[in-house]
This record gives sequence, structure tokens and C-alpha cells, in this order.
Amino acid sequence: MQIYTNEFDVIGKRNPMLYGQFIEHFHRQIYGGIFDPTNALSDDDGFRIDVLDAMKAIHVPIIRWPGGCFVSSYHWIDGVGKERIPYFDKTWRVEESNEFGTDEFIKLCKKLGCEPYICTNAGTGTAEEMSDWVEYCNLSSEGKFSKLRIKNGYEKPYGVKFWSIGNENYGRHEIGAKSDKEWGRLVAEAAKMMKHVDPTLELTAAALTDLDWNINLLRNSGQFLNWISIHQYWDQIHETNCPADYQGVLAFTNHTEDAIKKVKGLLIAMGMENKIKIAFDEWNLKEWYHPNVHTIEQGITKEDYVYPRDSNDDNSLYTMGDAIFTACFLNALNRNCDIVGMANFAPVINTRGCIYTYQKGIVLRSTYYVFYLYTNYMGDLVRDAKYLDMNKLCVLNKGNKEEMVDEVDICVTEFSDKAGLAIALVNKSADNFSEVRFEFEAMGEVIGYFISGNSTSSYNDINHTEIEIQEECLGEFKKGMKIMLRPHSVEIIQIGCL
Repeated sequence: MQIYTNEFDVIGKRNPMLYGQFIEHFHRQIYGGIFDPTNALSDDDGFRIDVLDAMKAIHVPIIRWPGGCFVSSYHWIDGVGKERIPYFDKTWRVEESNEFGTDEFIKLCKKLGCEPYICTNAGTGTAEEMSDWVEYCNLSSEGKFSKLRIKNGYEKPYGVKFWSIGNENYGRHEIGAKSDKEWGRLVAEAAKMMKHVDPTLELTAAALTDLDWNINLLRNSGQFLNWISIHQYWDQIHETNCPADYQGVLAFTNHTEDAIKKVKGLLIAMGMENKIKIAFDEWNLKEWYHPNVHTIEQGITKEDYVYPRDSNDDNSLYTMGDAIFTACFLNALNRNCDIVGMANFAPVINTRGCIYTYQKGIVLRSTYYVFYLYTNYMGDLVRDAKYLDMNKLCVLNKGNKEEMVDEVDICVTEFSDKAGLAIALVNKSADNFSEVRFEFEAMGEVIGYFISGNSTSSYNDINHTEIEIQEECLGEFKKGMKIMLRPHSVEIIQIGCL
């Protein structure tokens, strides 16, 4: 395969928020995950130091919190101050201690040096409650809620810039689900009140690829919005925990841009593409496993609906297949950086996250190393790339139908602050090397950073490491240079970046 690109092919500058993360009050993501005050590995504020270090290493730019479905029955006022009263979370049907709330979330973001992104309760909550939350976070001293923050020991306002109105309020699974017409009006009123408190904040609202939903949303509240939010989990296994095999994962890589293209087309049709960007603020290959909750017939015992969630943390599930898909989706986000300005991998820790915690340490799953490659070695200016002689793979999708898939996924970048190119190459072939030839002008030393593993089912676990980043020097660049990509691998090729 030959790749062609030149300096005039720049699509745009990638927003660093494309590599954002997400945490929800679900299972061990927060309690026993990132926040574990009784653990010897935690700091004085209760945060796991090893987790913080791992997140810093992938330069997390923004974190979305507190949900997710959890937020649609969450009342933020109960999670601030000294008196934290536990309550029954009607979404996930467990007791929420309220020990981790707004102030703790802001502390986390400050420790990481990242932007906080707060998702508000548009299920059982009100427009006024949402705007009160903005007051608590962003006003200096006016009003009772900013005074409450000061009373709680936080003199300076938090200055939270990014806010989402609601989560997946279009879905029957969501507490406080709305019709398309109800949603457009609620978002308009909530946005109005929130921006009356702080006109500088940036707002997004829950959307999907449904035409009626989005038209009602944008017609009613588009003038207030900076973003439109979409979510996707390609392998929908929340009731079964039976993931797609490697061929099925490759078939999913054919559809990484489907939702982006549909929403972008609507924004263009409504003349809003220059005002509103896409926030792909919840995504992962695999749906979270939470059986007998988002169903009419609820599980009765905890053995039915709570304890099975432990199966999310079977590290053998997170293989090179997950890494391949994640890299392909990050490439898609980069290639669409003109319209997608934010994305949030869901979640960052435990469940389907890229980091797994246990009492004495952490495991970095295959997807963690994909984020490490992209945040440390890719450039921020995305180029268009042309290619010839792309091999095709015939795979069986999860519906047992044949699909033809490009063997290699490509994203070409350069840097706004230094010379050089960085090219992401994903070889999807399970068993074969793939030859790539660079038919463009460049100069300098060529270095490859890659992950592969011994097989497509390679994974990391406690005292079991099959996937880690490797580096190789490939010599001086010459036009027509050939690179052999290892089977089932994700590789960043840097040219002239030293």
C-alpha cells in the first residue's frame, strides 16, 4: 500500500479534548477505583496516587462526570458540605454514599491539570437546579450557593467551563426520559438559566442520530449551545457480557464515522456547523455489563443485577482487539477534527476502562497504551491522506454476515510547534504483516512506537503483561521508504521529530 500526503493537505488542528475521559458513579469506577481513602496507595485527599500518575502519563485533557445514567436522579447539593447523607441510587439500584461530590471532582481535575466537564441532572432535576450548580461552581460570592461553596472551604470559584444538559434522555432506559419536543424546551430553559449565571460557559445537550430529536433540540435551543453530544458503544452486550470475536471487532471498525457523518450533515443542513461542534462524550467498543437493570423485568436479588458487574473487571476481555478498535476510532476523531472537538472514553477506570485497580496496584489494559501512543507521539495538525493498493479483509460481523474491511487504518499528522510528521498505522490483519510505502516528501530519522502482543487475544492482568509499548529506530527517511507493520498492531511512525 502506498500513502500520499503533502503540507497543503491539512484538515485542521485537533483539539486535545479528543483524548478526554469519563467517570461515573457505577460499580468501582470511583469508590475503590480512583477514590479510595482507606488504601495505603492513596494521598491525603483519598485519591489513588498510582491512578493519578497513570492518568497524567496519558495527559488527560478533560473528564466528564458524574454520569452517565447515574446523573438523572443525582442531586448535586447532597454531595457537598460536611453532612453527606447516603441515598438509594435508583439508576444502578445501589446505595450512593455521596462521599465523592463536586468538591472532590474539582480536586481530582486540579491534581491532573485537566478541565472539569459536569453533566447535569435533566431527568428528575430542573433547570433551576442546573443553574444553581453553576452558581456553586462559578460565581465568586453572589447568591446562596456560591456562599455555600465558600462556607465549605473553597474561597475561589472553580470556573467550570464545560457543562452538559442531561445524559441520554432520549432513551427509555434513562430516568426522566423525555420526548423530542419536551427535550427541546427543557434544554432551552436550562441553557437560558445557566448562561444567566455564567455567560462564558460552554453548553452541550444530549442528542443522537435521530432526525426528529435533533431538529427539535436545535430549533429550540441551538442558539444557546456550543456542542451537541452523541454516545456510542458498538458491541452492545449490557445483558450478556459476550463480546464480539476479533473478526466482529474488525467489522465494527467499518462504522467508526457513521454517527459523526450523520450529525455533521444535519448541522450543515441547519447552517450550524460553524457554531456547534460534536462532543462524542461517551464512547467505547464494549457496552458496560449491567444485566437486569435497564429492563422492564428488574432483577430481584443482588446476585441477579449487582454482583454480575464484577465481570466487567475480567482483564482477559480487554485484548488487542480493543486496542485495534480504539486506535481506529481515535483516527476517525482526528480525521473529523473540523467538526468533532471533544470525546470522552467511557470510563477511564475499571468496568471497561483503560486502567484497572486492585488493592496493591493497577493494571494498564491494552487501550491504555493506545491513549499513551496518541497523546505522547501524535501531532496536532491533521492531514488528509491518499492511498493506493489497500488490501481488503473479508470478515464476519457479529450478525454473521460478511463485510470487507480495509486492512490498514491511517491518520497523518504534523506538529504546530515543531518540525516532523507522526503517522498512526493500524494493521487489522490477525496474522499477516502489512507493507506500507511512504510516497511523500519528508526528512529526518524515522522511529516507530508500537503495541502488538503475541496474538489478537493478548491482554494484561495482575502479574501478566503481554502488551506494552516498544520502540524501534528505522533509519533515515527516504521517499518510497517501506515499513512492515506487524499483525494486529497499532504503530505511530515519527519522521524528523527529534
